[in-house]
Amino acid sequence: MQLWQGRFQKALDPKTNDFNSSIKFDSRMFREDIEGSLAHAAMLHAQEIISAEDLKAITEGLTAIKAEIESGELEIDPNAEDIHTFVEGELTARVGAAGKRLHTARSRNDQVALDIRLYLRKACDALYGQLTDLIAVLCNKAEQYNSAVMPGYTHMQRAQPITFGHHLMAYAEMLLRDKERLLDAKKRMNYSPLGACALAGTTYNTDREMTAKALGFDGAMQNSLDAVSDRDFCMELTSVLSILMVHLSRFSEEIVLWCSWEFKFVELDDAFSTGSSIMPQKKNPDITELIRGKSGRVFGDLMTLLTAMKGLPLAYNKDMQEDKEAIFDAFDTVEMCLTAFIPMLDTMTALPENMRKAAAGGFINATDCADYLVSKGLPFRDAYKATGEIVALCIEKGLTLETLPLESYKAICDLFDDGVYKAIDLDKCVNDRTSLGGPAPKNVLAQVERVRGLNR
Repeated sequence: MQLWQGRFQKALDPKTNDFNSSIKFDSRMFREDIEGSLAHAAMLHAQEIISAEDLKAITEGLTAIKAEIESGELEIDPNAEDIHTFVEGELTARVGAAGKRLHTARSRNDQVALDIRLYLRKACDALYGQLTDLIAVLCNKAEQYNSAVMPGYTHMQRAQPITFGHHLMAYAEMLLRDKERLLDAKKRMNYSPLGACALAGTTYNTDREMTAKALGFDGAMQNSLDAVSDRDFCMELTSVLSILMVHLSRFSEEIVLWCSWEFKFVELDDAFSTGSSIMPQKKNPDITELIRGKSGRVFGDLMTLLTAMKGLPLAYNKDMQEDKEAIFDAFDTVEMCLTAFIPMLDTMTALPENMRKAAAGGFINATDCADYLVSKGLPFRDAYKATGEIVALCIEKGLTLETLPLESYKAICDLFDDGVYKAIDLDKCVNDRTSLGGPAPKNVLAQVERVRGLNR
């Protein structure tokens, strides 16, 4: 049954009905649809629009329908146009005329706008919890490896010495911002469209603030056109999810590199790796590769929403039915990625000796060598030039800064003395970087403490 059938003389073409239907993807909102209907019915009674008997019948009917869907006793009809039609039809079949009065002073336009807000509010809370768990794992790992020296990179070239803990905390900071963005978007979403009806409100004496409060909103939306045509929150949340997926993808890319024999900085647990059908030696970081690939899927969901909304006049248009598949897919994809990523990271083993070996090559202490000359009174640019000549000499002779003889140093700049070897010691290089945000182990531990305090 279509809720709009009175105007039409013919039944909708079956193929057109399938094309028009949204039940396949909006049925997941049955709890929210019933929650909103219960609040609406209570308001209608409080405003003396429906009787106490009608309210009792509606409440009991909807409560039973929800329980039966959850238990599996009642199956959602896949031929229904949408979840709103199914619930109302089932209710009316059970309680008669009272069920037909439920839709007084309401439209499917404000109903679906309400349902999706209620659903996404819960989805935001679930995702917030996952991000909290991921940051906690990062903090634990960073604390464990706060002094494990590794090379930091720019342009994928070894640049300066840092620690593995410092590197991990960079991602913790990114994820904290993702949590802030999620909360911020959720706050803007948390206003009720219920009672805006199709687009112009109603002549009934309704109380929109009552339903908003009953449903946990911060208030009612103030313009009925905006209430039914706004999908800013879908675009904003998908943008938040896209940025999060950028961070997960970047992290995944690094784990892929770190797992390779060329780096071998980390070892993934067997439970979170796969093999090859033909090469028995392979241990592949498939989870991280999939996350890297699925980031594009979430970006596509964002583009779907932006494109669907960009040319729509006010108020509701059927194009807006496309919002749910995109936003649901984005949340489902991120949830699935985090469900796999968190335990994979938690069980990942770092290999500090390999990190240290990589840090010993690549002249990543060259800046410290130049700073040593600066401490002797040489201007930085002159110190930079001298150190560059020393690096070139080391490459020519197949030596490192640590193994180059002092006389070779002094041949380039007579300010060098034995103290240069202490200055370029990797542990000292890292330990001396105590500026705010730097990689010194005590800094890393302070970052961990700070992030744990914020990660609530």
